[in-house]
Amino acid sequence: MQADIKGSTMPVLEVQLAPGETVVSTHGELSWMSANVRMSQTTRSGGGGGGFMNTLKRAVGGGGLFLTQYQAQDGPGLVAFAAKVPGHIVPVDIAPGRGFLVHRHGWLCGTLGVSPTVGLQQSFRGGLWGGDGFVLQRLEGQGRAWIELSGELTQYMLGPGQTMLVHPGHVGMFEEQVQFNITTVPGVANKIFGGDGYHLVALTGPGQIWLQSMPLPNLAHALEPYITREAGASSAEGAGIGSIVGGMLRS
Repeated sequence: MQADIKGSTMPVLEVQLAPGETVVSTHGELSWMSANVRMSQTTRSGGGGGGFMNTLKRAVGGGGLFLTQYQAQDGPGLVAFAAKVPGHIVPVDIAPGRGFLVHRHGWLCGTLGVSPTVGLQQSFRGGLWGGDGFVLQRLEGQGRAWIELSGELTQYMLGPGQTMLVHPGHVGMFEEQVQFNITTVPGVANKIFGGDGYHLVALTGPGQIWLQSMPLPNLAHALEPYITREAGASSAEGAGIGSIVGGMLRS
């Protein structure tokens, strides 16, 4: 299996599959593929672990109940996964004792043996996040995974006991040995999470962390006034045109 990440601002992961090789993703991640690649639906990643409870944990973690397998048949095949927003696609190698936690929609695809489950689900009162709250996926097992991170990336290697306080949306990925917990800074209202204080994620080393510069909830929050304004203008324009057309028909 050979994987190439092409492009810059909106990268594409292109995976070349030898006959019989398989790559796994959550449902709906596919961008394009060659005609000899066979798609099949499964509830397991092929790593030998899991079962029904693992499937439910994955669904809670944002991955859905089902996974899609892509296998090349009758010759080499190609499968491509495009980034959904400007950012980066990062490969990571997973092994027993070396897993990763990634943001809710970070896992793009992986080889057989990579098992995605829920790592954390934290609800916040009100604000942009609503009932979904802060969700992390845990990637474990054996194999290679590709992670989609939004915006620019900043990496830190935290030493033992060293802590970084991070806005939840900027948490892209970190090694599983990094300790984490949600902390609240009292007395400061957060426009994203509502009025129950400023929520931050405390990441404590040792281990590596990847932080993303453009959290999707923040981007959606920034675009909301413009989308609402444009929708209102379109409705008003449509109503005006409708009145003109109605008058012409009545005359």
